[in-house]
Amino acid sequence: MANAISSRRPSPTRLEGKFMGIFVCWILGFGSLVSWNSLLSIGDYYYALFPDYHPSRVLTLVYQPFALGTMAILAYNEAKVDTRKRNLAGYVLFTLSTVALIVLDLATSGRGGIGNYIGICFIVGCFGVADAHVQGGMVGDIAFMCPEFMQSFFGGVAASGALTSGLRLITKAAFENSNNGLRKGVMLFLAISAFFEFLCILLYSFVFPKLPIVKHYRSKAAAEGSTTVAADLAAAGIGIQPMEKANNDAKQSERLTTKQLLLQNIDYELNLYLIYVLTLSIFPGFLYENTGTHQLGSWYPLVLIAMYNVWDLIGRYVPLIKKIELQSRKGLIIATLSRFSFIPCFYFTAKYGDQGWMIFLVSFLGLTNGYLTVCVMTAAPKGYKGPEANALGNLLVLFLLAGIFSGVALDWLWIIGNGKF
Repeated sequence: MANAISSRRPSPTRLEGKFMGIFVCWILGFGSLVSWNSLLSIGDYYYALFPDYHPSRVLTLVYQPFALGTMAILAYNEAKVDTRKRNLAGYVLFTLSTVALIVLDLATSGRGGIGNYIGICFIVGCFGVADAHVQGGMVGDIAFMCPEFMQSFFGGVAASGALTSGLRLITKAAFENSNNGLRKGVMLFLAISAFFEFLCILLYSFVFPKLPIVKHYRSKAAAEGSTTVAADLAAAGIGIQPMEKANNDAKQSERLTTKQLLLQNIDYELNLYLIYVLTLSIFPGFLYENTGTHQLGSWYPLVLIAMYNVWDLIGRYVPLIKKIELQSRKGLIIATLSRFSFIPCFYFTAKYGDQGWMIFLVSFLGLTNGYLTVCVMTAAPKGYKGPEANALGNLLVLFLLAGIFSGVALDWLWIIGNGKF
């Protein structure tokens, strides 16, 4: 019965739509974090409204338990979760939550206060739930497709940070001298983010599933026993007959278990965990609160955030140069562990260094974060069947989010060390 599915999918020698698929994956990656990165980029606005509440650190800490908890549940049940419904639910929730931030600010006329702050925290929790749906679902989905899709998706993730930072600098400059300019820039900023989230809903619903190369990989995954792609295949006009479904269910039971995949790839998973523990222990809270006052004034943290995001984006495209792509598992471990030398470097630079040295360090932090993320994410799923690659993709995102959560928690040590409580 698997041959019945195979006969309906295009030959691997003539897969149309690859470049379109790369572009759509970039947009979908952009949409997976544009709302959250927008929230980080308007940190100066929330510091003006809530100067005593550590908004950059608190909002990040609120976000992560929702993202990690939801991701753990979805990773455990990944074989039973419809990928199409999962991803669309995530993008819809991102869109509604971003609009909710605008509505809340308009309803409160941009005032501070604990009530407004709690409302923002609730919306941020929704961002976390949406992130787990989208990032885990998309990575699992494209893990059994060509590596270029994975690289492009994570390139889009980084681009959301780079472009939102750039846009934030533009809106700050445009509105800085106008009446209530900071707030006007933020409203425009959030509206643009909501538009991109809505665009992702349309692209994932009507464009991505109908690309010939995507139909090929999803049909192949279904023939290997994947049950998560049925709705996406149906959206592309490819149905699975009852007997084929029974045959696929039997193949699903033959796949490696989640535990086996976890153990086989523990080094990749720990690499991702450690990459993001280090990064999030510095970015963004340390950059907003522990880098002192310099010539750039109120622009300084925004410039640091922008430089991190730009070099994170560049780092995710460096592996396209195959000669410097790091594929060795031992090499990835060494490179990941060596990044922990950033901790004393940032501490002494913040204490004694000038803004130029801090900008250099932040840039290198972003470059290594993006480079190592893509190297791990493209290497790990190679050689696995569709259902296994989907499960492994979910596990990788789970460890990535666990690293972010741990890094955010450790970021508070900078406050303790500086006696700011």
